[in-house]
Amino acid sequence: MGVDGRLRAVVGLAQAMAAACAPRDSVRAAARGARVALDGSFAAISAWERERGRLRVLVNEGERRAGEEEFPEDESYPVHDFPEITEFLHELWVGGGGPHAWVESAVGDRPGRRGEALRRRGRGTCVVAPIVLSGRAWGELYVARDEGLPDFDEGDADFATVLAAVVAAGLAQNERLEEARRLAFTDPLTGLANRRAVDMRLDGALEEHRRTGVVVSLVVCDLNGLKTVNDTLGHAMGDRLLERFGSVLSLCGAMLPGSLVARLGGDEFCLVGVGPTADEIVRVTEEVCTRAAELELGEGVACGVASTGDPIGLVKSSRRLFRLADAAQYKAKAARSPKPVVAGRDTAVVRLADAAAEEAPGERRRFRGRL
Repeated sequence: MGVDGRLRAVVGLAQAMAAACAPRDSVRAAARGARVALDGSFAAISAWERERGRLRVLVNEGERRAGEEEFPEDESYPVHDFPEITEFLHELWVGGGGPHAWVESAVGDRPGRRGEALRRRGRGTCVVAPIVLSGRAWGELYVARDEGLPDFDEGDADFATVLAAVVAAGLAQNERLEEARRLAFTDPLTGLANRRAVDMRLDGALEEHRRTGVVVSLVVCDLNGLKTVNDTLGHAMGDRLLERFGSVLSLCGAMLPGSLVARLGGDEFCLVGVGPTADEIVRVTEEVCTRAAELELGEGVACGVASTGDPIGLVKSSRRLFRLADAAQYKAKAARSPKPVVAGRDTAVVRLADAAAEEAPGERRRFRGRL
C-alpha cells in the first residue's frame, strides 16, 4: 500500500470510529481499520486494567483462532507476561522517545510470551502499538499476519504508531463518557483503584470469608523517600515516583488472580487479595519490595501484611484487617526492613494493633498516630 493508500486508510479508520453508535462498535471499527490499513490477518485492541494488573482484550477482529471471540467476556493476560507496557515503554519514554510501535516475530528472541503466542496460533509476525490517552499508556493495538505472509518491518511499525494515535483520538470520546463513573473509584494520578473501591472490595470479600472461609489478605505499602524527592527534585518527580511504584504494584498484583491494587492517598498504597494463600501473598509482597528498591527514585517501600490465612484472630470487619496491616507496615518502616512484616507471624504486631485499637478506636489516621 502506497502513501496515498495509507492516507486513505487513516481517514477511513477515523471516519468509521466517528460513525460508530456505541463504544463496542467504535473499538471494532478501530481494530478492523487498523488490520486493513496494515494488510494484516488479525487485529485486537486491549486495555490495561491497572487495578487488576491485566491486559484485557476488548475485541478480536479478522481471522480468529479457536477460543478467540470477537467480544470476549474476560480474555485477559497478566501484564507480567507482557511487561513491555510497564517497563519497556517507560524506559523508552524516559529516554526521550515517544510511544512507538514495535515488531515481534514467531522466531524472534525478544523476551516475553508474544512469540510463543504467535507460534501457538499459526501467525508469523505482529506489530504492537501502545495506545496513549492523556499521556498515559491506556492499552495496545495488536495486528498480526499469518504464517507464510511477509513479515512486518520498521515502516509498518511507524505506520502502526500513527494508527494507534488515530485510535486513541477516537477512544477519547468513549473515555469521556466513562470518566464520571471511573472517577468515583479511581486514583487520578496513578490510575489505580482508590480507597472507596478498596472498602467495597474488602467488605464483600470478608462477607465471603465468613460464609465460605476464603482467605482475605491486605498489604499496606508506604513509599520511603517521597518527601525527599519532592523537596529536592520537585513534586513532578515525586508524582513520577508514585506512578512508577503504582506500575510496579500493578505488575506484581497481576501474579495474584482476583487481586485489587489501590492508592490510599499520599505515599500509601495497598493490595487486596481474595483467594490466594497467605504464603502466596507474602511471596508477591517480597517481590514488590525488591522491585521498589530498584526504582530510580525513592528509597524503597515498607510493607505490612495481614491475612486471614495467618493466626491473627477473628476478623469481623475491614477496620481490623487495616489495623493489623498498618501495625505490620509501621514496624517494617521503623526497622527499615527490606522485606514485609507479616501480622500473625510476628505476634508482637497483633498485640500492638489490638492494644492501639483499644486506646484509639475508630478512624485510621488517629490509630496510626497512636502507633
